[in-house]
Amino acid sequence: MDQRVTEGERRARAALTRVVEPGDEHGGRWLRELGAEELLRRLTSARYESDALTGASERRIHGFRLRAARAEPDRDLAAAEACGARLVVPGDPEWPSQLDDLGDARPVGLWVRGRPDLRRWALRSVAVVGARACTPYGAHMAATLASGLAERGWVVVSGAAFGVDGAAHRGALAAAGATVAVLACGVDVAYPRGHAGLIGRIAEQGLLVGELPPGAHPTPSRFILRNRVIAALTRGTVVVEAEYRSGSLVTARAAQRLGRFTMGVPGPATSGLSAGVHELLRGEAELVTDAAEVAELIGDIGDLAPPRRGPVLPRDLLDPLSARVLEALPPRGRTATGTDIARDAGTTVDEALGRLYELHSLGFVERHGQDWQLTAEAARRPNARRGGA
Repeated sequence: MDQRVTEGERRARAALTRVVEPGDEHGGRWLRELGAEELLRRLTSARYESDALTGASERRIHGFRLRAARAEPDRDLAAAEACGARLVVPGDPEWPSQLDDLGDARPVGLWVRGRPDLRRWALRSVAVVGARACTPYGAHMAATLASGLAERGWVVVSGAAFGVDGAAHRGALAAAGATVAVLACGVDVAYPRGHAGLIGRIAEQGLLVGELPPGAHPTPSRFILRNRVIAALTRGTVVVEAEYRSGSLVTARAAQRLGRFTMGVPGPATSGLSAGVHELLRGEAELVTDAAEVAELIGDIGDLAPPRRGPVLPRDLLDPLSARVLEALPPRGRTATGTDIARDAGTTVDEALGRLYELHSLGFVERHGQDWQLTAEAARRPNARRGGA
């Protein structure tokens, strides 16, 4: 059972979200060893003892102390409340325990904006990520995957960026489904600005989640570090279009390290935007093409994708001997006697004639005196069974 989080602990963690950068393992270790309140006390004490914090250089600790001196947790908590957000920390009933798999890189806390319960949503969630400068194919696949997953009751998690991320969020919202955007900035900051409308919709219908306090702006490193939260929060990650150096591959590799499912949607072999996905698929990732295949991989027992096969043609239903007799007929426009057909089919004349009359009743052949030929309908398809004779 979750332990109760004291107000002092919550306030200290709120302050530390301004002090400890996302994914900083030094800060994570100090938190684990000392607790949030004691760590904040040591960082803000008037006189700092040289052995108060270990494992980091004096210069780095000095930077932590400067940040801690400027932190205003009460102001940040009030700003969060004003925009409909809250701080969720380890020990809260809403804390997703799968984030603990990150060890000392676990978030100090998560600022969460939106009404749904993050822990419950994360239990049945899947990440859909990919290239910002995606192709129309990538946008279509991301939106289709997301809407299909949402219709199956899955929560779609992404990063609210341009390209695949935005298409995934829109696909889930279009299906009246659940979606979570994990941000590299404060949950009250619309970034990128071009997605202000989309981010507003997610805040109303889903959840915005971030490690950084209100008002914080993103940096390139924060985008990369944000990806570990996406990977840890979800059951699996699907990559739709990614170049070799794509940040989406960082998410996928983090998911692999954490033992989550990693999936990729294939694209044209000539497309540089699919090169990273194809490299991923050559490793341990699973190839998926639609929501049913994703759900089969990460879902519960019995959540199977439908079998994939081409259309069943009438000639596929013929028994082997009838099929051999049908294949022995010459092309349309030419006729053959029962004797010739029997010879080419490797049967007796009586067997061939019996099958020819059966094929006649099924509409495959027609009779001209003592000769036989294919019907126009039968001739429109190759005179062979699907998959060979």
